[in-house]
Amino acid sequence: MDNLSEALEKLKLGPGSRAPESVEGSLDCLLKALAHNNTEASMKIQEMGVLPSLPALLSSQSTCTPKVANIIAEVAKNEFMRGPCVDAGLIPPLVQLLTSPDQELLLQTGRALGNICYDSHEGRSAVQQAGGAQLVAEHIKCLSLNTEPANEKLLTVFCGMLMNYSNDNDSLQAQLINMGVIPTLVKLLGVHSHNTALTEMCLIAFGNLAELESSKEQFASTNIAEELVRLFQKQTEHEKREMVFEVLAPLAENDVIKLQLVEAGMVECLLEVVGQTVDGDREEDVAQLKTASDLMVLLLLGDESMQKLFEGGKGSVFQRVLSWIPSNNHQLQLAGALAIANFARNDGNCIHMVDTGIVQQLLELLRRHVDEGNVTVQHAALSALRNLAIPVVNKAKMLSAGVADVVLKFLQSEMPPVQFKLLGTLRMLIDTQAEAAEQLGTNDKLLERLVEWCEAKDHAGVMGESNRLLSALIRHSKSKAVVKVVIEGGGVKHLVTMATSEHMIMQNEALVALGLIAALDLVAAEKDFEGSSLVSMLHRLLADERSAPEIKYNSMILVCAVMGSEPLHREVRGLAFMDVVAKLRAHDNKTVSHQASLTEQRLTSQS
Repeated sequence: MDNLSEALEKLKLGPGSRAPESVEGSLDCLLKALAHNNTEASMKIQEMGVLPSLPALLSSQSTCTPKVANIIAEVAKNEFMRGPCVDAGLIPPLVQLLTSPDQELLLQTGRALGNICYDSHEGRSAVQQAGGAQLVAEHIKCLSLNTEPANEKLLTVFCGMLMNYSNDNDSLQAQLINMGVIPTLVKLLGVHSHNTALTEMCLIAFGNLAELESSKEQFASTNIAEELVRLFQKQTEHEKREMVFEVLAPLAENDVIKLQLVEAGMVECLLEVVGQTVDGDREEDVAQLKTASDLMVLLLLGDESMQKLFEGGKGSVFQRVLSWIPSNNHQLQLAGALAIANFARNDGNCIHMVDTGIVQQLLELLRRHVDEGNVTVQHAALSALRNLAIPVVNKAKMLSAGVADVVLKFLQSEMPPVQFKLLGTLRMLIDTQAEAAEQLGTNDKLLERLVEWCEAKDHAGVMGESNRLLSALIRHSKSKAVVKVVIEGGGVKHLVTMATSEHMIMQNEALVALGLIAALDLVAAEKDFEGSSLVSMLHRLLADERSAPEIKYNSMILVCAVMGSEPLHREVRGLAFMDVVAKLRAHDNKTVSHQASLTEQRLTSQS
């Protein structure tokens, strides 16, 4: 420590007062002390105020300069030293050194800048102002094809410097993207794939940059997909595969890159991982199985990539995914059901899948989870059934396969995601299916649960779907029996509230259902209509200039329908309906203006 104090005192002297060999000896002493106990030596350097003397040593550019840069790199490993390094004015002379042709000097300068930037806002800001990132990016570009070991070491340090510079900082990441570092780094990955340290540094840099939306286009214009697939195929260790996965996940959110990954053979790699890990019980096997199957599902979210793998229902990948559904592994069941939901994103695929018996497999999976109760699997299987039920030709087939009966088993679920999907599945199934709508609409347990969920204010999705299913049961059945159950179950007030929704489609569905209630059983509904202020709500909808033509049309139909009730008729007379309806006779929409004339006649004849 005495030697260190002496060396530090020598370094504090002015440049003219020091013999070169004395400076070199002092620097060697510092490096030795830092190697022995970095934290203690750094504190001593800070205590004795040596940092402000170092810019002069950097600027003189002698044989000592790489050692000075090395000392700064070592000192900046300590978080408490990064701010003082910036305050001592070390950044501008360090950035100046990036113009040197000396490889050792560049290496130590890159380390120093990288360490000062690590988790330090001041460090990054100073490097940005001095233009350091631009110079490092240019070096990487110029050196990218050189595979000599010393050059690869320098590239690794420079990539690490850019990574530390931009980590968790969107604006600095955007700056690097604008500089064009992505194509350069992708080239590095290909040229230096044999160099583990450099490859890993590139992957971490990709992971940083790939989160930004603006990076995706640049990545898509490179051969990143091929490079990542090639790199992934070489990896055998769990940690190394995870590094590639961490880059793939954000990149695979882009539809162009999804297709590139599929064409580059990523899916085959993922299926291989699934095969290797499905029976493993080690923690890393479970983790890899989850990551690979999740990524597989993500690749199927792109329309083109999904169709390429579906191959008209004959694709080997599609067939393989089907085999996951009867598996005993919950993760595979989940991924299989989610994959089917993704394949079921166009009518042609849905029709093919229903014709080839997928519904029975999904029902069997759901039956297993009535008791096992895995919520994510329930949710995924219901999502798949909901999507499959969208084409009209599938509805009757799925109903006769017993889909509604199995879905109803989950009515007791207290999990909002499951509630949401089961409601959506039932709504899709009964669309245009009068008999099924009547059967479900007279199911007391279902109606009881629907009315309960119509009040689920904490879960807007469940509340909205409950209202929509309630309306759909009436609209598709057109059955007095269903209307009776809805009235007795207290559903009318929820449909009146639904008619004031901010979503036009929901408003319209509610008004049509209310119109059917009024037409089929006005006497029974009268009290509920009064209690829920139906008439004043209709007046507001008709007076509101923002109401869509369909809303105005169905509101007038409903006004005419409720005129058959004495108390409701009195309410209509008590509000200025004639004024708003008279205005609507001049409406641009012919259907609205025609209905306004009819409604006006009805109001006049019964006034």
